[in-house]
Amino acid sequence: MSLTHRPVAEEDIQLICGFPQSEDELFFLFPKAIFPLAASQLQEAIAQRSDSTVVELGGEVVAFANFYRWEAGGCCSIGNVIVSPAARGRGVARYLIESMICIAFSKHQATEVTVSCFNKNVAGLLLYPKLGFQPYGIEERQDKRANRVALIHMRLPRNAT
Repeated sequence: MSLTHRPVAEEDIQLICGFPQSEDELFFLFPKAIFPLAASQLQEAIAQRSDSTVVELGGEVVAFANFYRWEAGGCCSIGNVIVSPAARGRGVARYLIESMICIAFSKHQATEVTVSCFNKNVAGLLLYPKLGFQPYGIEERQDKRANRVALIHMRLPRNAT
């Protein structure tokens, strides 16, 4: 399995829009978006964010993420994380997050990287601690059905890598 990453391209957007398979999955990826994810919603998020990145597996785009906060010498916060349904469980998310961590520390000289994960996103909650992220806060939010959910904030200090 050969994974590579590169900046997102216009031709990737429609494919990425098909990755979330349900309203819940879209909520994990992009809480403000409306299901199904429209190209215009994703393009708007990309325009407001930094380092939108895709992962390719055998030349095919299988994952996407970016930074919603990026401070030179400060904190970079990873958001909009999604892996194609066909590529899940194959180490793609680990590669994607490790790539984003590398971009944060090398390009932005970040002192820490943060990520936030909803309590129902079991895959994310199990992955991030394996990569060194530690929880530091929990925020109450509401999902699209007005149910209470917990947004768990995690951080990875530069000296932890």
